[in-house]
Amino acid sequence: MKLAIKYCLSGILIFFVHCQLIGQQQVMYTQYMFNAMAINPAYAGSHDVLSMTALHRSQWLNIPGAPITQTFTAHMPIEEKNLGVGLLVMHDKIGVVNTTSTYGNFAYKIDFETKGTLSMGISAGINYLNANYSTVDPNDPSFANGDVRSVQPNVGVGVYYTTDKFFAGLSAPQILESTFNDTEGEGTQLSRHYFATTGYLFTINPTIKLKPQILIKYVEGAPVSFDLNASVLLKEMLWVGLSYRSMASLDGLIQFQLNNSFLLGYSYDFFTTSGLRGVNGGSHEIMLNYRLSLKKGTKLLSPIYF
Repeated sequence: MKLAIKYCLSGILIFFVHCQLIGQQQVMYTQYMFNAMAINPAYAGSHDVLSMTALHRSQWLNIPGAPITQTFTAHMPIEEKNLGVGLLVMHDKIGVVNTTSTYGNFAYKIDFETKGTLSMGISAGINYLNANYSTVDPNDPSFANGDVRSVQPNVGVGVYYTTDKFFAGLSAPQILESTFNDTEGEGTQLSRHYFATTGYLFTINPTIKLKPQILIKYVEGAPVSFDLNASVLLKEMLWVGLSYRSMASLDGLIQFQLNNSFLLGYSYDFFTTSGLRGVNGGSHEIMLNYRLSLKKGTKLLSPIYF
């Protein structure tokens, strides 16, 4: 029985490693609402302060070689020019495949008299793929010469509109369908990904706010998927939320506003698909956001809703 389980887990891992290389899927985040610049460059500068976020995700626990992701983002406004600038650094590991990405984000903001702001953003950077397939089974000729070491540029675009109670965004963070080649010159092509997000903040009473939101994801050649989330904010200090990811998982979220500068978040994914539910311990994600005012004497507004 243990041997059968081992082969089953190995098969699952090899399948997802293959999918990672062929499609170069955008990394999955449960706390995307607090890490929005990772999927939309137009989000840069939206907090009106210097905002830095570090996120770690361990996916599919108990499956050897399962995905592990670290992301760091930093962004800030340049008020005099209605600009936002940002940096995205990401490392994603699944099995023997390592992807490291670095992007610069730029956004131009238009303020409307209705207190809404429209941002149009662009990102540019590189993806470095390091796949050590020869270490999977050196005696298997199909793996022996399949290592990949490749650097490819890419660009992304996005738009983001927000008011004090509403937000909506559209983005394509990976436009160029670049090709990574293995040591034999065979190539695998990246796929374009498209994201749409929207949400609204309802004030239930002076101490309770409700924020429903949705993230819709589309990649060419795959079905449309979505994340539905509803979070409750208690006394401007504690977020408690529940998410449903189509055909994947049910997720619990909690975020603590430790003070005006620090926000600490955690989420756990309960898988709903029968293929993964019985062989893994779910997925963990931890996030830390730090905000710093750029103007002397300016008090940080806490919390940030979008």
